Amino acid sequence: MLNTVIREPEISTSITKNWTTQAIECYKLNGNCAECSIKQAHYTFDCQMPKVVEILKLLNGEPEVEE
Repeated sequence: MLNTVIREPEISTSITKNWTTQAIECYKLNGNCAECSIKQAHYTFDCQMPKVVEILKLLNGEPEVEE
């Protein structure tokens, strides 16, 4: 019998260095993918941005956002 290991995609360190426009949008939406512009574009990949946001908060603190 073959064992199958399901692995989550690794997150590139390049997108966890700085707050991007997309990361700030995800932060403002509190990770609500239903409201996200990426989700509305119907891309075929699973978005990892909520995980990126958590990493960014740990490494860089909260982003500066305009209300």
